[in-house]
Amino acid sequence: MRIRHVVAVVAAAALLSTAAACGSSDDDAAPAAAAGTAISADRCAANKAAGKITYLSGYQWQASASILEYAAAEKLGYFDSLCLDVAMQPGTGDTSQNTKLLASGKVTFSPVSQQDVLSANANGIKVTGISSYSNVGLEVLMTKTDVTDLKQLDGTTLGQKGAMPVGVQAMLVQAGADFGSIKQVTVGYDPSVLTRGQVKSLTGFISNEPNQLKAAGTPVTVWRPYDYKVPGSLGAMAVNPDFAAKNPTAVQDFLRAGLHAFAYCESNAEECVKAAADLTGAGYDEKQNLTVWQTEDKVVRDSLKAGTPLGTIDTANVTALAEMLNTYTKTSISPAQATSEFDPSFLSAIYSGDKLIWPAP
Repeated sequence: MRIRHVVAVVAAAALLSTAAACGSSDDDAAPAAAAGTAISADRCAANKAAGKITYLSGYQWQASASILEYAAAEKLGYFDSLCLDVAMQPGTGDTSQNTKLLASGKVTFSPVSQQDVLSANANGIKVTGISSYSNVGLEVLMTKTDVTDLKQLDGTTLGQKGAMPVGVQAMLVQAGADFGSIKQVTVGYDPSVLTRGQVKSLTGFISNEPNQLKAAGTPVTVWRPYDYKVPGSLGAMAVNPDFAAKNPTAVQDFLRAGLHAFAYCESNAEECVKAAADLTGAGYDEKQNLTVWQTEDKVVRDSLKAGTPLGTIDTANVTALAEMLNTYTKTSISPAQATSEFDPSFLSAIYSGDKLIWPAP
């Protein structure tokens, strides 16, 4: 089923006269107007001049924050209404590859965590962070419910997906566990290795494996680094720096379309998941992906401070992430360097207070 695409009968002049005063909300996040009608002629021309924009997802069309709303924005016609020519490309889950493609200009935008932006730049891969939904982070550690203290993991086996998440390592250290005594093994993507006792603990993502295990009737304890004052990020977005410098309105309006769709998807989650399913084709698990979206949306909303525009870059979190990376990955990122790798101006330009401006000015 295609998402309904309503063609507005409101004249462009009326749209422009109300643009500065209008803010997006759950109530007015309706399907978009016809192509170009949510934008002035001059702004439309500037956005068209930006040319083809390629959005590379984080992992396929999974209904995660920073993926689902952009899939929905495409289907709803929000990019068209802002005169943006966006090509949608599924990612493989390899964030290092995403940053390389961003830096090379082969893709324009991609969901890349704030810590990955910092790591990429520290290794000479130049990308710019432009938004982030939450400091909570997706990566978690799971154990059976009999583990009540992370120090109980000393000397046990931990399953990870090929690389130890830095935030999880920092959490274990913060909790007083003897990290060096924990044996790490690489496991696949079947979380039942934990409930079958093949590993004592297992890394994963807050919206994925815990929900799978709960659905299978084997709930687990989820340990979040955020609860141990370990910084993270969820729903972050990065852009190619050269593109951003040359096309500021296109960057603003790309974010605007995604954030407008985010509000729509909060009230119309099943419809947005179908948009992602349409991009994927056969085999897409709509039920599981609906749970992914609802879990991440709740994390975002629970952690968003009142009066803060969704997507705001928290510079204190950025510098805390840099310090964590310096400690656990031997980088040498100064606070000034860390904050310089993020540009909050694109996001601030599309808000009036904490209300998203839609249509565009």
